[in-house]
Amino acid sequence: MALTFGLLIFGCNQTETKTTIASNEKPTAKTEDKLLKQEKPDDNEKLADDKIESINNVIELFKSNNVDKISDIISFPLERQYPIPSIKNKNEFNKRFSEVFDKILIDKIANSKIEQWSEVGWRGIMLDNGVLWMANSDGIITAVNYQSDFEKKLRKDLIDREKENLHNSLKTFESPTYKIKTKNYLIRIDELTNDKYRYASWKVSEKETSKPDIILNDGELEFEGSGGNHVITFVQGNYTYKVYRNIIGEESSPDIILEIEKDGKTILSEDGKLTLE
Repeated sequence: MALTFGLLIFGCNQTETKTTIASNEKPTAKTEDKLLKQEKPDDNEKLADDKIESINNVIELFKSNNVDKISDIISFPLERQYPIPSIKNKNEFNKRFSEVFDKILIDKIANSKIEQWSEVGWRGIMLDNGVLWMANSDGIITAVNYQSDFEKKLRKDLIDREKENLHNSLKTFESPTYKIKTKNYLIRIDELTNDKYRYASWKVSEKETSKPDIILNDGELEFEGSGGNHVITFVQGNYTYKVYRNIIGEESSPDIILEIEKDGKTILSEDGKLTLE
């Protein structure tokens, strides 16, 4: 199960919960399908008039290709697939608009019919199978799960550059997943070619060019509910390492929780923050 165009970037219109995913996550088709199957849109449920009005507003803005007005209905930061940096504000959005919204995506949105939009519970309203998401109530675009040719090339170039700064033991992987800093550790998790994950960690003061203190393979990802929260588990002998990713939760909840168990008992728990550095 891949996290490469990792997880659906859900944006719910709630001010006291975590509402976006950090910029090193976006969905692959496999992950997207799994999440959507947990809460399918109701094809027979008619969208409310105010939601249809919001959708039509989005369609008209893309028909006119009015970048400035489109920027007014974007929830920032607009996350992109790691290691592409997120788009932090309107000025940056205007500069990078064509990187995200190529002609294919603009035409898809501008020519879409109301029947192509569906409401998926608290997550919001999606176009087709989640290529674009907007909040339920106010028509704000919360996620763009699409990658233009420009972004595909940019991501490949950034990953190649990143590999140059990794220890030789870590240079082979399918896709970078997380880079995490806790109080004591720098942790890197990569997706391997067999749908498994690799965990590497250093003391927090060390660099990724140095030899990791520990490398664990065969990590498995498991979702917790339908909100996208998940845990990646690594086992080594009588030790179990669990990396919890909090996507939906209180605003104060950490991005990551690292737990290490020995013989089933927790011996370490540290909050972590996702980082691009």
